[in-house]
Amino acid sequence: MNGLVEIKKEGITLKEIKKDDQRIYVMAQEKPSLAVVKMGVPIAFGMLFMVAYNLVDTFFIGLLHDDYQLAASNLSYPVLMVMIALSGIVGNGGASYIARCMGADDPVKANKTLMHGFEMILFGSLLFTIPGLILLKPLVTLLGAKADTFTYTSQYTSILLAGSFFTMGNYAFGQLLRSEGSVMYATIGMILGTVANILLDPLFIFTFGLEIRGAAIATVLGNILSVLFFLWVYGSGRSLLHPKKQYIGFDLSIFKEIMLVGIPHTLEQFLSTASILVLNNLAALYGGLTVAAMGISSKIMSFGNYIYQGMAAGCQPLMGYNYGAENYRRMRALIRSGIVITTMIELVIMLLYAFFAPWLIALFSANEQVIKIGTQTLRAAMLILPFVGTTSIVRNVYNAIGKPMYAFTITIVRQLLLYIPFLLLFNKLWGYKGLIHAQPVEECLCVIFAVLLLKWSLAQMEKS
Repeated sequence: MNGLVEIKKEGITLKEIKKDDQRIYVMAQEKPSLAVVKMGVPIAFGMLFMVAYNLVDTFFIGLLHDDYQLAASNLSYPVLMVMIALSGIVGNGGASYIARCMGADDPVKANKTLMHGFEMILFGSLLFTIPGLILLKPLVTLLGAKADTFTYTSQYTSILLAGSFFTMGNYAFGQLLRSEGSVMYATIGMILGTVANILLDPLFIFTFGLEIRGAAIATVLGNILSVLFFLWVYGSGRSLLHPKKQYIGFDLSIFKEIMLVGIPHTLEQFLSTASILVLNNLAALYGGLTVAAMGISSKIMSFGNYIYQGMAAGCQPLMGYNYGAENYRRMRALIRSGIVITTMIELVIMLLYAFFAPWLIALFSANEQVIKIGTQTLRAAMLILPFVGTTSIVRNVYNAIGKPMYAFTITIVRQLLLYIPFLLLFNKLWGYKGLIHAQPVEECLCVIFAVLLLKWSLAQMEKS
């Protein structure tokens, strides 16, 4: 049979996914290194455009020549991270189960999982937005805003909260598309939203005179465009899975599977957010310009961060599909290829940061002190890049195969046992220089733990 064939099963009209579909071929049969490149590179490329959401805001806010507005955009970043964490329940939990269902040749359950994801994003965004807006002032205080940044942080944060459905939907729906192998559609959606943000930022910030509020509005509008594109892909029949009326409803077994992977992943994001809050509050003791410099550095670092996250995200459907098909040998080959390719890319990025750090910081601020501190911060932060790709792939392997507690264990070791204690200790011993070198030391130790844990897990899995 050619193409997609309509069949009847249990009284429900479904689309049977044929094994000769190119998306399925890549996950099931393509050479491991090529499969990693085909699934990972487009996602990483798309995520680079997502970096522009922050970099473009930072660039145009920098043109206001107000470093306190720059600091406010950095202080608001944990709110965005929390949104991504909540949407990760669907984006990671749902995507993991969809890939496994497809590997096990169960399109009915895969479609029901997709519909559950749509419903959960709708209700989850409401539960996040309403309390956030009601408790805005204490929230902004918690973010570390002081008198000179409080108003700007409040403005930026409130608009992000108001658009939370589209921010969360952008992340989750893209993940769900990737889980079925529709990588290019997911990438196009991310790029569309970013291009819109780039075009709208100067309009709202300068032409309309909204300054930092305009940057937030442009970001939300970009997310709206991405979500509309994803909904069009699903509604036009271009995806392998389809959110239809017959799949609406609550299935406890599917809900448990989504939460099984999604909640630990979300807790990982919350722990990461907690670490950033500790870091921001410690950095705030060195003054607003230091916070601004650190914010610029973190936005530039997000370029390297999204590369390894994109490659790891690309590997996750590959792992889930082959785990569902019980093809463990292929899983090992995919893991090796993913780690090698990602590490090589990150080493190149690290060398670029080392050489161009002062010029990169100067793109966002003309303040000499900000440039000096930002250069020092970026050159310290870049030292994590040879290690974090491997750790991220290992964590995504566990999420893909439905064993998220192992991934969560890595996060506990990473954030609670290593990073936060190192932040406090290094800052006390060596001041700001110690503060910015805490993470490279932590990541070096964490990758050793992650690799040893994965080797043990794969051995146990193949024995059973």
